[in-house]
Amino acid sequence: MKKITLLLLLFLAFNSKAQTSKFSESDSLLAKGRYKLALKVLDEQPKSFVSLLKKATIYESIDAYKKAILNYEKALTIKNDYTTKLKLAKNYRAVKQYKKAIKIYEDIIDKDSLNLVLKYQLGKLYIITKNPKKAERTFKSLEKEDKTNANYSYHLGLSYALQGKRDPMINSFIDTFEKDTLHVKAITRLANSFQKLRDKDSTQLFVAKGLAISPNDYDLNTLKINQLYKDEAYEKAIPYLLNLDTLYKKETYPIYLLGRAYYHLDSLEKAKKYLTKLSFIDKEDFKTNTYLGHIALKEKNYNLARMNYIMATLKGKKIRDEEYYGLATVFYELKKPKQAIKMFEKAHFENPRNYRALYQYAKLSDDYYKDKKIAYKLYIRYVESLYDKDEDITNYVKKRIAEIKKEYFMKGESLK
Repeated sequence: MKKITLLLLLFLAFNSKAQTSKFSESDSLLAKGRYKLALKVLDEQPKSFVSLLKKATIYESIDAYKKAILNYEKALTIKNDYTTKLKLAKNYRAVKQYKKAIKIYEDIIDKDSLNLVLKYQLGKLYIITKNPKKAERTFKSLEKEDKTNANYSYHLGLSYALQGKRDPMINSFIDTFEKDTLHVKAITRLANSFQKLRDKDSTQLFVAKGLAISPNDYDLNTLKINQLYKDEAYEKAIPYLLNLDTLYKKETYPIYLLGRAYYHLDSLEKAKKYLTKLSFIDKEDFKTNTYLGHIALKEKNYNLARMNYIMATLKGKKIRDEEYYGLATVFYELKKPKQAIKMFEKAHFENPRNYRALYQYAKLSDDYYKDKKIAYKLYIRYVESLYDKDEDITNYVKKRIAEIKKEYFMKGESLK
């Protein structure tokens, strides 16, 4: 009996030594980048916690996360290991199986509530999975443990943002900024928040602070550019746009606004260059054709202008009054008043608040038709709804209403 036991122990020791040797061989192969051979060596070994763990690690190193997960899960059925659980959770996150990662973190934190690193990762997962109340509780708890950590305040702000709690959100981002004046994400959030509140000074204050730290930040640059556009400071916007166009090649925003900026500055050739480029990149953007139509109109190339305006009206899914107004102007220049009247009417129909479209519709009808009843009704419509848009136009419209009334009274005709 003693001999049998001794032989069994010797066999197990030899087998263990042989397996250890194979593990060393697989490690050596992996170190040389020969992961396929390393996996083959491991596949030839009996399934054990170590072999499964090593296979999982190899798969993870080549971003084969699903295979890594499968082997980590199998390894955990053999041995309940803390480090392996964390690795499994990391791989769940890599394939966006966030709920499974959350379950692992929650189980660990239930047993070890002082693990702040895991609690922080868990809080971020709550935000990713749109569970803001749990995120709020988690980051409030973390803030109690460390009041100096700016990232805790920042993510608490994100949890408030998901709940629509505007004031607590802003206060958290301000708290983040006070803890870390270089926290670009918090600065960007503050700039965006104040922009939504239409607080121009506060928005631009944080935009300036953010750009001083991160001059190539896309979001901060767009906030800066948008304000310059509102201020019609097109020349000042161009350097920012050129920088974005250089850095973010796949973005159409800088190309489109460069085209518009140069158009407003009457640099028509440069405007055409960017707008034409955009028309090939984004075939759905109808406003590109609109501005190309505007340029052709300025250059008195009426056929090209008409073509672009028509394309814009066909592609456009939003209000197209600007495009119909452009078409009307083309027809007017081509001495085709009936078509022009029809397009002004369409422009007004698309956007009843476009006072210029209604005025031109009325004025051209007044000039073209002997019967003034159409123009009279349109003038009345203008006075009733758009009288406050342009004082000179309103004065002219009131004068014409009075003149038409007098004319028809003198003729003894009704305007109804």
